[in-house]
Amino acid sequence: MAPERLYADSGDSTALALKILVAGGFGVGKTTLVGSVSEIRPLRTEERLSEIGELVDDTAGVDRKSTTTVAMDFGRITIRSGLSLYLFGTPGQDRFWFLWDELSYGALGAVVLADTRRLEDCFPAVDFFEHRRIPFVVAVNCFPAARSYGAHDVSRALDLDPGTPVVLCDARDRDSGKEVLIRLVEYAGRMHTARLLDSVAQP
Repeated sequence: MAPERLYADSGDSTALALKILVAGGFGVGKTTLVGSVSEIRPLRTEERLSEIGELVDDTAGVDRKSTTTVAMDFGRITIRSGLSLYLFGTPGQDRFWFLWDELSYGALGAVVLADTRRLEDCFPAVDFFEHRRIPFVVAVNCFPAARSYGAHDVSRALDLDPGTPVVLCDARDRDSGKEVLIRLVEYAGRMHTARLLDSVAQP
């Protein structure tokens, strides 16, 4: 699947926009990350958690969370002149997973946000991108009350493929989030180039 490239109508015909997903478990900080880095007012599709939703949504560890994304978050950030990223935040609950295939179509890569207090919640996102061969980085959102773990420990706990980047971040901080996105673009670029060379080399 070739990554989607969107050409921005800004008077510069060479301006390039790449599609990036922000995924992870329920309450891990996806909406926060998109909102903190976006240079435009982010589009959000949040609804208040209801008593009915409590029957299907596991809010353990995120007791203070009062809203949930029901479709997607959307934002945009310019990494450098001529290169922008369109960010699509995915819903975290199992019942909205049917949206993931549509959102992932044409994506250059993905950020999988992780919370070390509920690390198992990001396993489905890791599996999703691994099976579809979509390059991704794991970004550990360092919550104040969470125990600190190194990137190697997280990589081993998630049984990631060798070379999959793991970075520590603060989803609330724009510079921290931007560094995660730059790391993803660099990694995804290397992966897509390697696959292209492999396809050319095959008889």
